[in-house]
Parts: sequence; C-alpha cells; structure tokens
Amino acid sequence: QVQLVESGGGLVQAGGSLRLSCAASGSLFSRANMGWYRQAPGKQRELVARILAEGSTNYASSVEGRFTISRDSAKNTVYLQMNSLKPEDTAVYYCIFTARDTGSTYWGQGTQVTVSS
Repeated sequence: QVQLVESGGGLVQAGGSLRLSCAASGSLFSRANMGWYRQAPGKQRELVARILAEGSTNYASSVEGRFTISRDSAKNTVYLQMNSLKPEDTAVYYCIFTARDTGSTYWGQGTQVTVSS
C-alpha cells in the first residue's frame, strides 16, 4: 500500500506561482510513474502533467510552458511548479502514483488551488 501526502495548495492572484508537493510512502517510488491531475467544479478530472520513472515528462496543452513537473527520488517526492497562474487553473489537484511493475494506482487526497482574477 502506498500513501501519498500532498501539500502546497492555496490562494494566489493571477500571474502568481505555487509549488505542489506529493510525498510517497514505501520503497517503490523510483520505479513508479507519477503525475498530477486536477478537477474543477462541474468538470471531469484531467491530466495536468506526468513524469515517468526514467524522467520523461508530458503536459496538458493548457499548462505547457507554465507548469513544470519534477521528482526527487531521495525524498520520494514529486513536485509541480506552477507559474503564471490563471483563474482557469482553479481546481483540486491530485497526485497519482502508478507502480510500473504491477500497474497498481494510488491517489492523493487532493489539494485546493484557487487563482483569483
């Protein structure tokens, strides 16, 4: 069982920055694909960014160039640096962990990001 603890959400003005963190328990982090999803009120959950175990990344077109996903295996933590935030980035952000060996998937509890105009 993997537990994910997210932090870093909050309220920020448009144009500002936030950094989300997601710390994973256990010893599987280095072999896991990690990602961030978000869900705005009344909308479906959508992929924001993903980083594979070997380090390759991809992003939703809506955040490309503004958000950066990274990982620190020494800390079992994945980060999402969010710059130039827009009101439409307002959502609950969820961390996801997928074990490459088994395909098992775990979700964090979510952290609220609110961007005011």
